Amino acid sequence: MKYVAGTPLLTSIVGIPVALALLGGVMACLWLPWLAPWWLSLVLLPAGIVGWANWPALPLRVHLPDASRRRILGAFLCGFAWTSLHGAHALAVQLPSSLEKQETIVTGRIVDLPEHEPRRTRFMFEIDLNGAKQPELQGRTLKLAWYDDEHREDAPHPRFGLKAGQRWSLPVRLRAPRGLRNPGGTDAEKFAMAQRLAATGYVYAPEMAECLSAPHGLEAWRETMSARIARQVPSPSSRFISALALGDTRALGDADWEALRANGLTHLIAISGFHVGLVAGFFALIVRGVWWLAPMLGRRSPLPITAALAAVFGAALYAAVAGFALPTLRTVLMIAVVAAARTWRRPARAFPALAMAAIAIILVDPLAVTGAGFWLSFLGVAWLLWCLPHGVGNPLREFLSAQGVATMGLLPPSVVLFGQASLAGPVANLVAVPWWSLVVVPLALVGLLLEAVHPGAGGWAWRLAAWCFDLSWPLFEWLSRSGLALWWLPEPRWFALPLALIAAFWLLLPRGTPGKWLALLLWLPLLWPDRHVPEQGEVELLVIDVGQGLSVLVRTHEHALLYDMGPAVRDGFDAGERAVVPALHALGVWRVDRAVISHGDNDHAGGFGAVDMQFPVADLLAPHGVTLPNASKACTAGRHWNWDGVEFRFLHPPSHFPYLANESSCVLRIESTRGSVLLTGDIGEVIERDLVRLHPQDLRTDVVLIAHHGSAGSSDPSFVEATHPRLALVSSGHGNRFGHPRPDVIQRWQHIGAQTFDTSASGALRVRFTSSGPDVETRRGAQPRWWDASRRP
Repeated sequence: MKYVAGTPLLTSIVGIPVALALLGGVMACLWLPWLAPWWLSLVLLPAGIVGWANWPALPLRVHLPDASRRRILGAFLCGFAWTSLHGAHALAVQLPSSLEKQETIVTGRIVDLPEHEPRRTRFMFEIDLNGAKQPELQGRTLKLAWYDDEHREDAPHPRFGLKAGQRWSLPVRLRAPRGLRNPGGTDAEKFAMAQRLAATGYVYAPEMAECLSAPHGLEAWRETMSARIARQVPSPSSRFISALALGDTRALGDADWEALRANGLTHLIAISGFHVGLVAGFFALIVRGVWWLAPMLGRRSPLPITAALAAVFGAALYAAVAGFALPTLRTVLMIAVVAAARTWRRPARAFPALAMAAIAIILVDPLAVTGAGFWLSFLGVAWLLWCLPHGVGNPLREFLSAQGVATMGLLPPSVVLFGQASLAGPVANLVAVPWWSLVVVPLALVGLLLEAVHPGAGGWAWRLAAWCFDLSWPLFEWLSRSGLALWWLPEPRWFALPLALIAAFWLLLPRGTPGKWLALLLWLPLLWPDRHVPEQGEVELLVIDVGQGLSVLVRTHEHALLYDMGPAVRDGFDAGERAVVPALHALGVWRVDRAVISHGDNDHAGGFGAVDMQFPVADLLAPHGVTLPNASKACTAGRHWNWDGVEFRFLHPPSHFPYLANESSCVLRIESTRGSVLLTGDIGEVIERDLVRLHPQDLRTDVVLIAHHGSAGSSDPSFVEATHPRLALVSSGHGNRFGHPRPDVIQRWQHIGAQTFDTSASGALRVRFTSSGPDVETRRGAQPRWWDASRRP
């Protein structure tokens, strides 16, 4: 075997420094606001391969670093160029704007487990290579939804016949992937890019849909097994057995996920790497048992090598059952590295094996780095390998130490990735990790194995697993309702994560290390970040990106007001849950002191229920005639109050004004020491002219929310002139069917010198007042990403 600087060649090529350099190149590409041109990536990639492999340098008169540095530089260039090429391909397969909203018929296969909900079914659909008329769709992957208006038990809707592995011909209407951009919100566009989604859409004519073939393949088998678990386990916890055995979490409800998050147990409920390790060990144990019964087999195949290969086979088989989730792939690759070392009779060390697994995953799919699972999986294993002793010791003590290390080491990335920390997590994991992993999961897997051999044979094992699970679940439900539940944290600054990781490293050093208490100070930027609340007498505005609707957060020094909560669809998208609540958490809002429902339309009031559940609203204002679950007061003209030196006053509707939907919208004026804001709801031209006549002195403002999302029936010229703002803001949904905002309306505001911003193009709009006037920060502008859908041609 060749050596480089005293190190085996294989280790130097795929060792820890090379893995870190490769990962550094990937992150450099993902952090840039623009994507490198494809031709530049094609130049950098072979140059990086030459450096990484340490091939003889070309006859150029340039000074090259030594071999180890050349490998690290080459790996960095490979990571950067490889990610750029994958990113360019992921964006290239997305639906062109010319095909958006067009109706077409596609033929293909359902490639995941369909999620059946009361009013819709969602599923991933892979189009055949010749399954669409448009070449841009052939071979692409879509995320589709099939809706129905009502669900009747006596006549199930045809969409409930959708099964994994079926081939269908579907009439669909598509659009390119696009999501909302808010503080604390998920990046749907990054997810679509990482999954190589070409488009999202829905079945527009269900009567034209046609099933072309019966279910087949691995996903069909997983769905069949999940259905058998549901039939043979009468306990409601059958949904958890399906999740633990098959990675099928479709039956888990919002309450289940809330309890799991509050206890820090989401890493266990779907198949984890630890479960894969258990299966691998079981297969290796079977081989050892067979070789013990038949020693002559060792002459043909040595026991260590055969056991290692059996472990790889078992791990790969179980990863396939789980749908090849990232944590399972990481474990399979690590086991494969150890098995290869055994086969070649080389020592297998843990950290190099982890590095090789990371390199393998990045080479297969560098965009996997964008997922939270990548970081939590590899960081968790790395912390444990570094901190825990490698000899044989007290099992209980080592288990408690592992829980402490995992809690301390994974807290910083968990806070940054999810904006939350579970105070109950350490306690819950002390029970769940051994009980679920060593009792519930093995029983579920035994049932799966028996059921695969003979239908009906696995029921007893699944029922026993459910009974064992039920013994522990009440404890976790109690913990989720206690004061140890989730702790939501504001969005930290960029330097908070590295400081917290340094603090964790410092605290996990051996006993006697000086200054450990000082390390606690390094946690403060992460766990107690600056919330950037306005000063006394000042006000801050956040127009939340809720799609085609409205929600505005108004903050003073010690108070928060929420004006509208966005739209909600029954059994579907809820802006209150998906956009408003995460934004409030990310900004460090602990309570909503007062809420205003401008009027009763769904696009303004639909999200109220979700917001009220997380931030109970005791003081609610709305026009007369709006029916809400909470008792509300009327937002009549003249009503006013003062918070922290900021004056709030309603200008509309007047007393005894009849409820006329849009025309009854609460119009709120906010005056601070540095500027004023006018929130207009959905009023139209008639009310605008009425305001000009009744309140001309109150309309002049610095910032105005353009009424009715910029519709043609609002923004009367007299009203525009009377307000004469510096900033005119619009809340609308991209590509909405109403055509909001109208171009002539935007031009009307721009004609008087106002800067206009639209949430559909800019994401959430954050307005602060400075000595020079109002300043707006757009979410997409503040955090530019090369996969940003607003940059799509």
